Amino acid sequence: MRTYHCFWLLFWASQPHQSFLTPLSKRTSGFPEKEKVLVLSGNSRQDLHRSKRSWMWNQFFLLEEYTGTDYQYVGKLHSDQDKGDGSLKYILSGDGAGDLFIINENTGDIQATKRLDREEKPVYILRAQAVNRRTGRPVEPESEFIIKIHDINDNEPMFTKDVYNASIPEMSDVGTFVVQVTATDADDPTYGNSAKVVYSILQGQPYFSVESETGIIKTALLNMDRENREQYQVVIQAKDMGGQMGGLSGTTTVNITLTDVNDNPPRFPQSTYQFRVPESMPLDSPVGRIKANDADVDENAEIEYSITEGDGYDMFGITTDKDTQEGIITVKKALDFENKNLYILKVEAANTHVDPRFLYLGPFKDSATVRIQVEDVDEPPVFSRPAYIMEVKEDVPINSVIGTVTAQDPDAARNPVKYSVDRHTDMDRVFNINSGNGSIFTSKPLDRETLLWHNITVIAAEINNPKQSSRVPVFIKVLDVNDNAPEFAMFYETFVCENAKAEQLIQTLSAVDKDDAYNGHQFSFSLAPEAASSSNFTLQDNRDNTAGIFTRKTRYNRHETSTYFLPVVISDNDYPIQSSTETVTIRVCACDHRGKMLSCNAEALIHPTGLSTGALIAILLCIIILLVTVVLFAALRRQRKKEPLIISKEDIRDNIVSYNDEGGGEEDTQAFDIGTLRNPEAIDDNKLRRDIVPETLFIPRRTATARDNTDVRDFINQRLKENDTDPTAPPYDSLATYAYEGNGSVAESLSSLESVTTDGDQDYDYLSDWGPRFKKLADMYGSMDSDKDS
Repeated sequence: MRTYHCFWLLFWASQPHQSFLTPLSKRTSGFPEKEKVLVLSGNSRQDLHRSKRSWMWNQFFLLEEYTGTDYQYVGKLHSDQDKGDGSLKYILSGDGAGDLFIINENTGDIQATKRLDREEKPVYILRAQAVNRRTGRPVEPESEFIIKIHDINDNEPMFTKDVYNASIPEMSDVGTFVVQVTATDADDPTYGNSAKVVYSILQGQPYFSVESETGIIKTALLNMDRENREQYQVVIQAKDMGGQMGGLSGTTTVNITLTDVNDNPPRFPQSTYQFRVPESMPLDSPVGRIKANDADVDENAEIEYSITEGDGYDMFGITTDKDTQEGIITVKKALDFENKNLYILKVEAANTHVDPRFLYLGPFKDSATVRIQVEDVDEPPVFSRPAYIMEVKEDVPINSVIGTVTAQDPDAARNPVKYSVDRHTDMDRVFNINSGNGSIFTSKPLDRETLLWHNITVIAAEINNPKQSSRVPVFIKVLDVNDNAPEFAMFYETFVCENAKAEQLIQTLSAVDKDDAYNGHQFSFSLAPEAASSSNFTLQDNRDNTAGIFTRKTRYNRHETSTYFLPVVISDNDYPIQSSTETVTIRVCACDHRGKMLSCNAEALIHPTGLSTGALIAILLCIIILLVTVVLFAALRRQRKKEPLIISKEDIRDNIVSYNDEGGGEEDTQAFDIGTLRNPEAIDDNKLRRDIVPETLFIPRRTATARDNTDVRDFINQRLKENDTDPTAPPYDSLATYAYEGNGSVAESLSSLESVTTDGDQDYDYLSDWGPRFKKLADMYGSMDSDKDS
């Protein structure tokens, strides 16, 4: 027969039953007075499984946050095998067993040793078993039961944020959504009303309201104006227990900002503005600033200014300063006090971003009157034209009037004006002007072929105040007259063969004329009267500004006459007719049967002479001999002993040093002892010039001794400065060679001897810019250039 054993689990809820209790250390007081007994055995489990109940026998409830001083009593375990003789021992295992929950192993009483918090752990699962104390074998199978923690209202609602920030446009309608706040309660929402939260507003009425269940904050007042108040602070309370008395609560702060809308039009603080401006004010210069006030901010306060009407509508303009929202009035056209001294403008200021919702408030613009007074200033004279163009013939006599300029003082005083020519524009003083009436006349002869246009500047200044002056350009064109005779287009030198035939063309001539030809030049060619009858050549005018020279006889003898000079008269057809006599040089030469020149008494310039084979061989031999001579000379030069660098040491500065090779620079100590140049004490400053006689005898000056480490450049610069400031130094050249520069020097050779071979390429005009002390040198080299040109 199978034996069934079971546990009795007692939960004390009403009268204590002493039969189930054994003494414990302490018993919880104030526990519920009713008891609930759970019997668990093998068949009892099946019975419980089959029985359908709305509650479970194997779960127990325990209040959280127990504040008593004794252990909190949970329940009692009892087995039907327990005879009360102490042979059984009760064991508890599972969540918190032995620490949070303890059991009396003799009686089976279970107690909680600590305060329990449902928010930390709401359910504990434990297992109980009865074992034989002596053998340790279980007398009942292990049973599992649950202890649920009953919730109490011990947590206040907590908002998700400590501070909320929100914004809404000003002038919003009532009921406009602002923000939603949310609070949570850690208590059990399924047990009672501990977690049921209700919202209310503590601060912020009557401007805002809050929905009690959702926490949505809305506007409660119509037409809230940002310009009156911009910031609002609202305090919202969340209370549990459905808002009933005794519920816990929490609060949060909501900062609400009203954002701007364009609900305010711009307004000028005054209806009339007055400004004064001098008539000499430059164009685009600011006259003054005006500003319309707008209570809005940012783009809602942006203003555009414009001039709508007034007698100065085209004289002035207005722009908007984007940073200050001011209207800047500027000058568009030149002002004239004598013409008009008062302008009245109507200026309008309008918002650039208008909100259609607020058009009922009126037009978002305003207007004001601006009066601008033009002040008189002393202005310079004004010419009647911005520029003058005049024409004059090149053959006019000196002091001939070619035109007149006119200028007047624009001021009411009408001060008299005097005229003058800016000599920077007429350096040669070709023209002059009558200071009283502005007549321009010539003071020197004109030549169109030299300069076609003369561009001068005339100055008009007030006599009473010469600082008030103005300028005007005058362009003078020199008209051409027929004052230049035609001449050959080039120098003609030709030849005629000894075996030439009669009527043979030997040269074609052409001519040019410096004068201007409006209808084209027409030249006529003829032989001079003295050569027309006795000449060996004839001239034929081609009527196209060219002429041809022809032979008159059959043969010519160069031994009798080697050169002929043929005078040709060239005339133009302008008035007055100009003519010139030009000479054509004709040489008589020996020619071959094809008319190719072979030789002449004088070498012809036009056709080269033919060379025979013997002549070419002679030239080639000369070239070979010349090359051999150069090679031998170079070999002898290499073997020749170098000459000393300095021939005389009497005066190291005034000697031409002869050399035939480049030295190694300052590092080459073998070629030249540069230490001599670095010892200025060796120079005798008391010596006078030996090539001239000084007009006045000056006391010699001893210059300061240079330091031992002074280099050549500092020494030369010091001596150059002393000679420049020496009044006894005459303006003459002296050649001083100081040292050689090597191949690696950027200054290259300091010697000027090489310039002797290139004097023809030198330009000495810069000597004239060195002052009067170099005048003699400039004249000397200038005359040399003139001789070469001649």
